[in-house]
Amino acid sequence: MQSPTWNRRLVMSSIAALAAMVFAPATFAQADKPIRIGYSMARTGMLANATPSQNNTYELWKEQVNARGGMDVGGVKRKVEFVTYDDQSKPEQAVRIYEKLITDDKVDLLLAPWGTPFQIAIAPVLEKFKFPMVGNTAASVSLRQVKPGYIWFPTSAIPDRIGVELTAMLKANNVKSAVVIANVLPFTKEIKNYLEPELKKAGIEIKLSTEYPPDIKDMTSILTQVKQANPDAVLALAYPGDSVLYAKQAKELGLTSPVQFIAIGPSDAFFAKAVGPSVAEDVITIAHWSPRPEWKGSQAFYDAYVKKFGEDPDYLNSALAWMSLEILETAVAKDGLDKAKIRDTISKDTFETINGKVKFDGVQNTITPTAFVQTQKGKLQIVWPKSIATGQYEAKKSW
Repeated sequence: MQSPTWNRRLVMSSIAALAAMVFAPATFAQADKPIRIGYSMARTGMLANATPSQNNTYELWKEQVNARGGMDVGGVKRKVEFVTYDDQSKPEQAVRIYEKLITDDKVDLLLAPWGTPFQIAIAPVLEKFKFPMVGNTAASVSLRQVKPGYIWFPTSAIPDRIGVELTAMLKANNVKSAVVIANVLPFTKEIKNYLEPELKKAGIEIKLSTEYPPDIKDMTSILTQVKQANPDAVLALAYPGDSVLYAKQAKELGLTSPVQFIAIGPSDAFFAKAVGPSVAEDVITIAHWSPRPEWKGSQAFYDAYVKKFGEDPDYLNSALAWMSLEILETAVAKDGLDKAKIRDTISKDTFETINGKVKFDGVQNTITPTAFVQTQKGKLQIVWPKSIATGQYEAKKSW
């Protein structure tokens, strides 16, 4: 005769087995269904030459995630599928695309487009549809005016902080005078507005301050004035395209200032290819990442990127893109696709990334320091701040 206890166990086992049969097909079906992630990218237009490093990083991440069985979505592995469009370097086009991704394509998650104007432009769309997205390649004081809740910015390259830290680095290296030339696009114009008061406060003489249009084709007249001013430092607040133009023409005209700072461009491998290794050598630029052993996964990311694309990642934009993916992946592993929970997790948790710990206060990363890198023997080294430096600043000897 079977005991009552044994019968209860048999009944419970049968119920558990039945539940497994009922729910397992749904779980398997979900696992077989790819997770669809949408974004736009400037593949044509004025900014197209700036976006490959970010798009490459997205593609590398997708490849790695799928190779290990898929993205962890609340405990279920699902392959990643991208839904992506060309925003033609137009923020208004990005707005239309992100509405389409959410309402028509019904994507599960979103990744950021390239650049500050684009990520600010789509912020109201994210708010409207209560759709969380981790930003990356955006940097502006105006980011702080974005309503917190559905977008976050991991960069520390904010213009007011750049002004303070760049001045501190110049002062530490005995710079007495500087020239500031700036592209009139928002990010570089903003850096100029915050940088110049800091230079004056520090007693660094500004021998020349001038601006130029985004589509400039010849800097000869500006650089002739720079050469005549003969400053200790030339601070070229340029975008990728004009960064190449500046460097080539600075060499042609024989600028001899020992400090050569170019805001955007030299952190990307395309710059050295375009201007040549000797021209790129000793140029300083904005970036707060390096494959430091102290930052978990940073060397693995660097190695994987080089292996896949045959060139170094962008030490600013590639790193920011990967950080945003790490943050999103961590939140989705914890919360699945529950957007309210994802929002709560990103807003409150501290994340381990290839650039160290990240924690947000509102929309802004409060931990990562503002930093600068310099090309030394063909490799980018962090030279400021000294707390995370991988190399020491060196004066530019020649072009």
